[in-house]
Order: sequence, then structure tokens, then C-alpha cells
Amino acid sequence: MAEGVRCMVIRGGTSKGAYFLAADLPEDHTARDAFLLSMMGTPDIRQIDGIGGAHPLTSKVAVVAPSADDEADVEYLFLQLGVSKSFVTDRQNCGNLLAGVGPFAVERGLVAGSAGLAEVRIRLLNTGGVATAQFALGDDGLPRYDGDCVIAGVPGTAAPIELEFAGTAGSSCGALLPTGHAVDSIAGIEVTCVDNGMPVVVLRASDVGVDGGESCAELEANAELRGHVEELRLAAGELMGLGSVGELTVPKMTLVSAPANGGTLRTRTFIPHRCHDAIGVLGAVSVATAALIPGTPAAAVSAPVGTGGRVTVEHPTGSLDATVQLDGVDGEPSGIVAVRSGILRTARKLMDGIVFGRD
Repeated sequence: MAEGVRCMVIRGGTSKGAYFLAADLPEDHTARDAFLLSMMGTPDIRQIDGIGGAHPLTSKVAVVAPSADDEADVEYLFLQLGVSKSFVTDRQNCGNLLAGVGPFAVERGLVAGSAGLAEVRIRLLNTGGVATAQFALGDDGLPRYDGDCVIAGVPGTAAPIELEFAGTAGSSCGALLPTGHAVDSIAGIEVTCVDNGMPVVVLRASDVGVDGGESCAELEANAELRGHVEELRLAAGELMGLGSVGELTVPKMTLVSAPANGGTLRTRTFIPHRCHDAIGVLGAVSVATAALIPGTPAAAVSAPVGTGGRVTVEHPTGSLDATVQLDGVDGEPSGIVAVRSGILRTARKLMDGIVFGRD
């Protein structure tokens, strides 16, 4: 570790993280985590002595290795690091960093590239399931990062990366609807507890006294709201089978309201204590899933869903399209099946080199 570790910094979706080959990190998780924390500059609200960006969305790590089974090409472990608090957790996926895993695998030679289109099957080690990433390669067989695709929350344009998910329903909680109900009541407030790749609690913004169109700064400054949302989160965590979630980053809390800019519904998401400037990829898939189930708070505020189950999720910096196909929505909640889901992201390589932790 004193000689540094090979690392690539990639902007994946609306997040940014440090990408490593598993073989380049210590096998012992305690030693690995200690290095990653010092490399990132945690704990420190500024992360001034590391490469972290002083925000949960930029204090992330992706660990990638060749797949141990024939169903995938590579394995991807996501690690969320604290900023002011010293912790490393693998209790959730990150669909934004996932966007950079395929290109990273090609860059590091884990997947052979040739001119044209790459398709990389990625095993999500945190919760199971497989995601397939499709993206363009240049004549040199390396990923193309330039393109005309725009995603909200990221300036400029980049090459598109198509992500399709299989087997993500119930990946953290054991069921698409972990409580067995499409709607639960917590302290008199209707919520939908859903896990289609990310455990999320969906509730109407108006039920906690806000409009749903406030800025992240306004919501974070509302101490009463944040306290109320956290109380609901703690109770929902128990209902979802996650146990005591006070020190966990899941479930996420998404406040929904009627769309304001031509989308399907508007969202404000706590991740869990900061308000997300956009919305996570798998978080958006879970929210879109809730919007497709009749009678839920999300369905109650939603405009008509687009063709093929396309849900346009509005967030503080724009919108994101998630495509979700469900079967059995007209029957009992326990019979609802998530057939497939997909989303469009971009990624860009920012740095490739050696990163150092504190001795």
C-alpha cells in the first residue's frame, strides 16, 4: 500500500468513484477498508487529505474482478464510504457507478474489445442479479466516451451506455414488495416499501408537509422534515426486514409529487440523510416500479406511463427514464413479478494512475 495502488477515477452516471481491480487491493477486508478510507480522505467533512469530493455521491468505490461463473463476464462490488464518518458499507448497489464498470473492464483487459459495440455482463455482488451494459468501442478496441447523449445532472454530452437488469427484484429485502403489501401505513402516512435493485420507501411529499418541488438546500435546511423522514425510515427498515438501519445507507426515502416538467412523477430523494441532486439509477427503477402498481402513493401522483412501461422520473436537476415491465399487477401484491428493467446512462474516464493512502 505504501507504493500506491492502481486506480481509475470514472464519472459514472451522476456519481463519481474510484475503480479498482480486486487483485490490486488487500484480500483482508479490514486492511482493504482502512486503505480506501485513507485514500478517500475519510473521516473529514472536506476530505481534504484524499481524493473524495466531500459528498456521498463522490465518496464511492467500485471493485471489479473476472466473474467466477458463466452467467457474467465480470463481478462488481460497490462500496459506499462515509465522508465525515469513518465507515465502509456494501449493503447496497450503485447503478450510477455501474455505468462505468463495463468500460473499466475493457480498459483493464478483463473483457476483450474490438471496434464496434461491447456487451458486458456484470454480476452485482452486493445483492445478486446480473446487469448487461452495452456501449460503443473505438477502432482501437477501447471505450468511446464522447457522444451526443445527455443525462440530467451531468454537464455536456457523452457516449450512451445502455443498462438492462435481471434478477434485481428483492435483491436486498428478499421480495419486490418486502412487507407483502403495495401500501403500508407508518405513523399514519401511506408508504410503499419496494426493492427492485434498491430498497426505497416512497411517500407523497404533501404527507410530510412539503410541496415536492423544493431545492435540495431547502429540504436539507428543514430540520423538522429531516427528523420526520428519518423516523419513517427507521420504522420502514424494520418492516422491510433490514433490521436496525440507523447506521445503514438503506432504505432510501423518496418523496413524490405530481410532475412539473412533462414527466411521469416528480421526486426528491434522501440518501438517506442528504438530499440527492438527482436520483440513483436503481433507486429510480424502484420508484418507477412503485408508480406502475395501482393504489400506491407514487401511482396516485403520476401522469400516464409511457409506451413499454417507460417512467420519466423528474428530479432536482432534470429527469431520468426508467423502463420497467411488471406482470401480475392486477392481482395480489405477492404475485407481482418484475420481468425486466432498463435505463440509459453515460460515463467518462477522468483519471488513470496510482493513488496513495496515508501510511
